Amino acid sequence: MSDVHHEVVSHESEEKAHSALNTKMIWKVFWILLGITLFEVGISFTGIPHTILIWTFVALTLVKAYYIVGYFMHMKFEAVPFQWAILLPFILIVYLIFIALYEGTAIGLIPG
Repeated sequence: MSDVHHEVVSHESEEKAHSALNTKMIWKVFWILLGITLFEVGISFTGIPHTILIWTFVALTLVKAYYIVGYFMHMKFEAVPFQWAILLPFILIVYLIFIALYEGTAIGLIPG
């Protein structure tokens, strides 16, 4: 009977430790995302050239997307083959959109 008690107690303490770790990680990611967002807002009011500003926003948005998908949507903790199964179609779709926009601009269908 005492063995079962020790197993239950140790299991509960492991759950509490795991929960505290998750809470700490969530707050860390929150502060990172908040910092990046405040940086984006701050640089939007500067005199940085428009092209550099846009590429900076794109890069920072990709960093924010990594944290959101990786931690809040738990993708970082999934098996690697599953991660690739989700990521590769997304990359392919973005690539195909880029090609369509580029070709549309090149042949005059899209003004630019």
